[in-house]
Amino acid sequence: MDKVLQDNIFKYIDELLEKSTPEKPIWNIEKILEGKPADWNYIDGCMIKAILEMYAITGEKKYFKFADEFIDYRVREDGSIDGYSVEELNIDNVNAGKTLFELYDLTGKEKYRKAIDLVYSQIEKMPRTSEGNFWHKNIYPNQVWLDGLYMGQPFYMEYETRFNEKKNYDDIYNQFFQVVKNMRDERTGLYFHAYDSSREMFWCDKVTGLSSNYWLRALGWYAMALLDTLDKADPSASEPYEKMKKIFVDLMDSMLRYQDESGMWYQVVNLGGMKHNYLETSGSSIMAYALLKGVRLGFLPESYTAYGMKAFNGVCDKYLNIEEGNLHLGGICLVAGLGGAGNRPGTYDYYMSEPIVKDDAKGVGPFLLAYTEMLCLDK
Repeated sequence: MDKVLQDNIFKYIDELLEKSTPEKPIWNIEKILEGKPADWNYIDGCMIKAILEMYAITGEKKYFKFADEFIDYRVREDGSIDGYSVEELNIDNVNAGKTLFELYDLTGKEKYRKAIDLVYSQIEKMPRTSEGNFWHKNIYPNQVWLDGLYMGQPFYMEYETRFNEKKNYDDIYNQFFQVVKNMRDERTGLYFHAYDSSREMFWCDKVTGLSSNYWLRALGWYAMALLDTLDKADPSASEPYEKMKKIFVDLMDSMLRYQDESGMWYQVVNLGGMKHNYLETSGSSIMAYALLKGVRLGFLPESYTAYGMKAFNGVCDKYLNIEEGNLHLGGICLVAGLGGAGNRPGTYDYYMSEPIVKDDAKGVGPFLLAYTEMLCLDK
C-alpha cells in the first residue's frame, strides 16, 4: 500500500479518536444531527469493533485504550449497560455486544462477561417470523432486513461457540438459509433489502413479501454477516458450515458483476448509470473488507484479492479528501430503511433521497475494517 496513503489514514483515525468521547463520538452523525448524546447503539459498535481490529493488526495500545474506555463508560459493574434496553427488542442493539467478547479477553473485566449475558438474553427473547427469523425490531413486526443478520448473528454465533456448547447452531444457520430462500433473486444473485413474512406492509410485494430494490449497504451488511458468523463458528458442523460458505461465495460472485470500473458499487446496486444513483462509500468499503477477508480465511480464491484492493483504492481515490487541512471520508449514505416514522417506501427515488454525509461510522467503520485487511496483505 502507498506509504503516503497509509500515513494519511492513520492520521485520519487519530483525529477522529482525539475529537470523540463516549457521550459525543464525532463519527455518530445521526446523534449529532438529532442533537442527542450517544447511547448504546450499532453505529458506535461498528466503529469500536474496527478500532479493536486496528489494535489487533498494529499492536498500538492507543486503539485498545480508546475502545476499552469507550465501552467501559457504558457498562456498569453489574453488567447492565447505560442506554441499552433488552425489552426494546431491537436487533441493531446487539451489534455493539460483539466488542464485549474481545474486551473481556483483553481485560478480564467480569462486568464485560456479565454484559455479554445481558445482550444474549435479548437474543433469547427476540420475536420471530413464521419461518424462524428474528424480527428486525419489535416496532417492525414480521420483518427481516438484511442489516439485521449482521447486527445479531455474529454475536449469537460467538456466544454459542464460546459459552453455550453450540446448542443453537442449527437456529443460526437456518436463519441464513431462510433469507436465501425468501430474499434472494435467482436472476441477479442479489438480495432484496427486506422481507415482510406477513405480506402486510405497504412497501412489500403482496405475493413475495419483498421490498423492491437492492440497497448496497444492506447487501454489504449481509456479506459481513455471512463472513463474520462463519469466522466465529466451529467448522466441524460441516454440512451447514459448507453451505454457508457457498452462499457467501455466490454472493461475492454476484456482486462482482456489478463492480464499477472505479472499484466501487452504486447505492442501488444494479442500476448504475441511472439518474441520481451514486457510488457509495459504506457499502463499497464493506465489499472490500468481505473480499479481502474472504480470501484470507480461504473462502475465496487468491485472485479475488485484486477485486478487494480495487474496491478499497476506489473509495480512497473518490472520497478520501483533504478539506482545510483535515482528512474526511465522504460519499456515505446516512441511513435507509423501510416503513417507520418516515413511511419509507423502498423505491429507487427513496434511496436517492436519503442524506449523503462524511465521516459517519457506518462508512468509516467498514473502511477501517477494509484497511486492516489491507494491512494484513502488507504483512
